[in-house]
Amino acid sequence: MPAAAISPQPVEGRRGMVVSDQALASAVGAEILRQGGNAVDAAVAVGYAQAVVNPCCGNLGGGGFMTLRLADGRAFVVDFREMAPGAATADMYLDAKGAAIARASLDGWRAVGVPGTVMGLDTALTRFGSLPRAVVMAPAIRLAREGFLLTAADAAILATGTQAFKADPTLAAIFLRDGLPLQPGERLVQADLAATLEAIAGDGPDAFYRGAVADKLATASAAGGGLIAKADLAAYRVPLRQPVTCSYRGYDIVSAPPPSSGGTALCELLNVLEAYPLGYLGFGSADTVHLMTEAMRHVYVDRNSALGDPDFVANPVDRLTSKAYAAAIRAGIDRDRATPSRDLGPGVAPHEGGQTTHYSVLDAAGNAVAVTTSLNAYFGARVMAPGTGFLLNDTMDDFTIRPGAPNLFGLVQGAANAIAPGKRPLSSMTPTIVTRDGKPFLVLGSPGGARIITAVAQAIVNVIDHGMTLQEAVDAPRIHHQWLPDLIYAEPFALSADTVRALAERGHRVVLQQPWGAVEAILSADARPAGAPLPSFADDTLKLWQPSPGTVYGANDNRRPAGAAAAP
Repeated sequence: MPAAAISPQPVEGRRGMVVSDQALASAVGAEILRQGGNAVDAAVAVGYAQAVVNPCCGNLGGGGFMTLRLADGRAFVVDFREMAPGAATADMYLDAKGAAIARASLDGWRAVGVPGTVMGLDTALTRFGSLPRAVVMAPAIRLAREGFLLTAADAAILATGTQAFKADPTLAAIFLRDGLPLQPGERLVQADLAATLEAIAGDGPDAFYRGAVADKLATASAAGGGLIAKADLAAYRVPLRQPVTCSYRGYDIVSAPPPSSGGTALCELLNVLEAYPLGYLGFGSADTVHLMTEAMRHVYVDRNSALGDPDFVANPVDRLTSKAYAAAIRAGIDRDRATPSRDLGPGVAPHEGGQTTHYSVLDAAGNAVAVTTSLNAYFGARVMAPGTGFLLNDTMDDFTIRPGAPNLFGLVQGAANAIAPGKRPLSSMTPTIVTRDGKPFLVLGSPGGARIITAVAQAIVNVIDHGMTLQEAVDAPRIHHQWLPDLIYAEPFALSADTVRALAERGHRVVLQQPWGAVEAILSADARPAGAPLPSFADDTLKLWQPSPGTVYGANDNRRPAGAAAAP
């Protein structure tokens, strides 16, 4: 669904906000806040609910990152990214001639990494939550056991998996009716998933990683030619990491560190853009798009070549996120001409040698949580262990299968992200919290594979530089450049015809694509500076939206019409 030209007003609340790309999951989070839970309780409840009501992307069989900032100012990132099985090898998806085998890292059990979602959610709840596990999981169990009515948007997403469902009797029994896609208004009941959730609610992560669920996973993996053994599940761990931090025009950014590239790339991108007067140049102007494209081009050289799992490679995060490094990048940007991507790369100065879901939560006390979680492609590897009720990821494709070979999202990556046993693949997930004077201002993130980083950055720029309402900021059409291929990807209506011509004269090539990503965002009016400058051309329209002190605003991206913002 294209972004709206005129967006509705964002949803208002005063005791917190939950925003996700599935309305029932948002309602679950709001329910937990009303019960007295904090933002972490609500985020965990939303995560489990997403596994039920958003089968394409919410999951128990995937992984992700949770960025959380507590009301006292402490910030952490819960890293529950998937891990390569112990039997994985660097060349496991190559043929005898060293060429990548088509879709070998995407389809079937060999594409599955060790899932992290269950341990990640439970770790967050145990360390930072306030309610019992059984309480926060009860809504998800109810939705799975009793079922829920599919909306047109829900049914449309499920329909995209029809052929994969037909190929697997286990999936067909759940997601098809007489071999046909489920229709709007039909009830989706998932009894096996309910039983799995009940086991986790009772016994915690051990039920998933060491008990009967682990047995079923290991057995199905072996039968399907996969590599996950029960020992891999038992060995899975969730580290708490320090977030990547930076500043942008007086706002402080808190985001995910490696093995996510998201926070590092976001800070590098914003640092480069900070010196340019984007608000004056204007949203969608040729000058703004040119400068953003050039910054993105440089950022993705570093994202694709310099970063990886910190347990395996040294990540130059401090250098990449420094203001001095941003200045060095700007020194190489021509204000009037595009830099050919072939002229950039690792070792060229100043550089040294999906589908996903996101949800955001803010509670009345000021605890903020941003969670991005994924199966990678829609419905992951399209496999399910019989009796478990949940789909498995195909996140192994996020590794560098072969240096120079693009992955599902077209990223051309380097040796730092090569496959190794127990290694976590590099991610683009960017769950982010923006603060001002110590108060939460924005909580946001997005799905979209390689496009996550640029989607989050543009939402931030839209609010801070262009003075958009929160709903306008997430709905606004986006652009994307990732170094290789050397193209500006643009959503419909992102660029006018004369802007495209002006960009072509500077050496850019623009390719139109269907809308991507889905920024799920919260804005707290208490952190917005009084009298914040607004673009002069918007004097009439922006007077309609003056954030009220004490009010929290939530915006679900209209690209995911099944979603919603919900206030407790």
